[in-house]
Amino acid sequence: MPDDLSSLAGNAFTDIDFDGKGRQLGFINVPHSPHSDAWGVTQVPICVIANGTGPTVVIEGGNHGDEYEGPIVIGELARELDPGAIQGRLILMPANNVHAVRAATRTSPVDGLNFNRVWPGDAMGSITEQIAAYMTHRIFPMADAFLDLHSGGSSLDILPSAIIEPSNDAGLHRRNIAAVQAFDAPYTVVISNLGDQRTATATACRAGLVTVGTEMRGCGTVSLDALAICRQGVRNVLRHLGVMEGKAPPARADSPILELRGPPAYVYASADGIFEPFHSNGEQVSAGQPAGRIHRIWDVSAEPVMLHYGVDGIVYSRRHPGRVMPGNCCLVVATPYGGRL
Repeated sequence: MPDDLSSLAGNAFTDIDFDGKGRQLGFINVPHSPHSDAWGVTQVPICVIANGTGPTVVIEGGNHGDEYEGPIVIGELARELDPGAIQGRLILMPANNVHAVRAATRTSPVDGLNFNRVWPGDAMGSITEQIAAYMTHRIFPMADAFLDLHSGGSSLDILPSAIIEPSNDAGLHRRNIAAVQAFDAPYTVVISNLGDQRTATATACRAGLVTVGTEMRGCGTVSLDALAICRQGVRNVLRHLGVMEGKAPPARADSPILELRGPPAYVYASADGIFEPFHSNGEQVSAGQPAGRIHRIWDVSAEPVMLHYGVDGIVYSRRHPGRVMPGNCCLVVATPYGGRL
């Protein structure tokens, strides 16, 4: 690795030979010196499977520690995939935000950071920032494609979907759409995270990688339907990229591309209380229509606070816990995609 990238990647080290063939299981070791361990390391699990010639695909899970379908699928690949069944290299990372994964929390209990809001990372920063820096400056330069497998975590229930990360590179944008459609999820959605560029997928696009995201339900549990979709979808994308034999299914004719169209797509709590939604995921709704109400049940004299939708579309996501505070995301509406294909 060139010295400039080496310094940006930080002091992490591994016994994995990224140029080796076959299956290797190990860890990325990030020096970590908390009160209880003067010269310890944070161990981020990794598996590399390589055979023949072909693209390098990085598959990440555990970006948030309370999202489970992706890590399960990645772990299965790491243990069960025959290296002879691929042409290329898979870099499998099922628990990148490893402290959060162990704690089953969205953010790291070590530094309180959201791993998906610190990219491209900082080699001189906290543990979460150092892991992101290693991904950005050591892992991504080896790669041709990146799959970032999410679900709604503990706070959201999301329609199972494959996610397009927008790119200003028209050619990459088309390749991203093709790869996401090859995943063959029930829904395909363009999500820009309100333009936030500190995410793993935004960083992968800046690095020129074909990029696929997912949202596989959530509610802090494992959804059997979403797990089956994720298992098949990852293999579909690997076939599409030429890493595995066979062809991915054609894009679903009955599955138009949707998008989250900026702030009006989100319905936020405006009061402290218990949120009562009026619609289920997948239902058609309209701008201005009542979306739900917040009950302040500890004050019998308080009328419920009504919330309204900001756009026409379908309910894409609902808050899972009933308890809300001002600013909590209660609902998300997806609309037909109006951008370039």
